[in-house]
Amino acid sequence: MIRIKRAYEPSARGDGRRLLVERLWPRGMRKEALLLDAWLKEVAPSTELRKWFSHRVDRWVEFQRRYRRELSAHRDAWSPILEASRRGPVTLVYSAHDPEHNAAVVLRDYLERRTLKTAPRRKRAVARKH
Repeated sequence: MIRIKRAYEPSARGDGRRLLVERLWPRGMRKEALLLDAWLKEVAPSTELRKWFSHRVDRWVEFQRRYRRELSAHRDAWSPILEASRRGPVTLVYSAHDPEHNAAVVLRDYLERRTLKTAPRRKRAVARKH
C-alpha cells in the first residue's frame, strides 16, 4: 500500500517506510523531525517541470502528463518504491500545501497502476465437460 502525507504532519506507526519525494528539503523542517527512511530526490519532478508548474491548478492536467512522461523515462528512480510497497506500507512524504495537486499524488497513482500491471494474474477456472 502506498500512501501520501505532508512533511508537516506527524509520523504515525502505520506509515511504514517514509520516503521524502521532493527535490528540495521542506522549508522549516529539521531532518530529525521527519523520521525518514530515505530522501529520493531523483523521483521528484525535474527542476524545470517543478518551476513551470509552480503549483498552478490551471496547469495540473499538463503537469501530470509531463511528470508521468519523466517517470516512464526513469524507472530506476521509482522501482525501489514499488519494491518496498510489496513488502509493506510506504508513505510518500511531500511538502506542497495543496493535498490534491502535487507531485506525490501523481507518483502514488503512477506506482499503483504499475502494481496492478505487475500483480500475478489468477487463472480462471475452466468448466470441464464430462
